[in-house]
Amino acid sequence: MSSDKIAQAMAEAALYSWGQASEPPRLVKNRENIVFEAHLKNGHRVALRLHRPGYQGRKGIEAELRWCEALAAQGLPVPRPVRALNGELTGSVRNRVTSCVEWLEGAPIGAGDLPLGPDGAQVRRDAVALGALIARFHSACDAAPPHDFTRHAWDIEGLVGERALWGRFWEHPQLSADEAATLIEARDLARERLVLASDFGPIHADVLRENVLSGPAGLSLIDFDDCGPGYRLYDLATALVQGWGDPLWAAQAEGLVAGYRGARPFPPEQEALLPLFIALRAFASAGWIVTRATPSDPRQRLYLDRALDLARHLIDDTPPWETGR
Repeated sequence: MSSDKIAQAMAEAALYSWGQASEPPRLVKNRENIVFEAHLKNGHRVALRLHRPGYQGRKGIEAELRWCEALAAQGLPVPRPVRALNGELTGSVRNRVTSCVEWLEGAPIGAGDLPLGPDGAQVRRDAVALGALIARFHSACDAAPPHDFTRHAWDIEGLVGERALWGRFWEHPQLSADEAATLIEARDLARERLVLASDFGPIHADVLRENVLSGPAGLSLIDFDDCGPGYRLYDLATALVQGWGDPLWAAQAEGLVAGYRGARPFPPEQEALLPLFIALRAFASAGWIVTRATPSDPRQRLYLDRALDLARHLIDDTPPWETGR
């Protein structure tokens, strides 16, 4: 990870491709992608991204941006790319691809380390709104599928294959032998059941609460860094996985399904697969955290415990909503 000072220098250099900024860009986050808020001299307020090396290449990043451009043109509340002075979607600084998208007003609807809220009725209402947004997004994807969508696929191989996109979660170094066996059993069961999922197409793949903004115009969806072809149920599952262990998790799930079904067909037999996909998202996160945090980071064990709990529910065919951390 680059230091904040180095990141600031890279951002200022990157903005020359967009005509420079009227003031120093403000660092928003310095993680895998480094993100800045910037005010361009032409008046545009943008989010500048310095993309992480080695994840999505320039071709994949530009495929994401073209797709978001098309979705925004349909009226979807997603970040619209701002093209550089030369008309290109991306630029470069040091070893990073750079891009700018329009800044969307709003605040994240929550975070993974925060409770869903004290009011069950409000949690359900908020989830209805999010479910409707995801349904609208999926329908827009079907109406105008992206072209040349050169992105990682969230398919059977990407989720539970030998080269799973976010890592071989069943080999997490902190697993005991019995725990590893549980995840392997659940992985194999998931592989069998995934053939029952019927809705496959372009997905966001990271609809966490941090990536959904609530603003003056309602909800908007940001951070398409992980988007690609995948099971639509994976988007719904990702919107729910952070609620694991929360006493209002069932209310959130009920609201999300109701909102989605109100805007897009969602057969009962597909809804029945939702716990499977929540487990799959938990498995992916358990693989992802291995290389993203130190061994002593408490998220290592938290993500493993969540994955193991959901794996046991999957094996036992029991509802995951009654669970605890």
